Amino acid sequence: MERLKIRYEDTKRAIRTLRDILQQPYSIIVRDAAIQRFEYTFEALWKFIKEYLKVKEGIICHSPKSCFREIFTIGMIKEDETIKLLEMTDDRNMTSHTYKEEVAQIIYGKLKDYSELIEGVIRHFEV
Repeated sequence: MERLKIRYEDTKRAIRTLRDILQQPYSIIVRDAAIQRFEYTFEALWKFIKEYLKVKEGIICHSPKSCFREIFTIGMIKEDETIKLLEMTDDRNMTSHTYKEEVAQIIYGKLKDYSELIEGVIRHFEV
C-alpha cells in the first residue's frame, strides 16, 4: 500500500510541474522542457494506475494502453477519456522524434489538453 501512495504523490507532483511549465511564455526551451515534463508525467500516471489496479483490483497490466483500458472496463473513467488517453499514449511514443520541429510543435500544442486530462483522470482515484 505504501508503494501505491508513493506513486500517487509522484504523479501529483509531476502534474504540478507540467502545469507550471505550461504557464510560461513560449520559447523553444520552454517547449522542450514542457515535452520532457509531459513524458515523465505520463510515465508517473500510467505506473500509478498499474500499481492501483494490482493492489486494489487484482488486475495485472503491462502497458499504458492496457492499464487505461482496464480502468475503463472497471468503470473508473468514461469512454471519451479512454480514447483521449490512448491518443495521448501514441503522442507520448512520438516524443522521441521531437528533434523534428513539426512533431515538437504538434505535441506541444496538445499539452494543455493532456495536462487537464491527466488531472481529471487522477481525481477518479482515492489513495
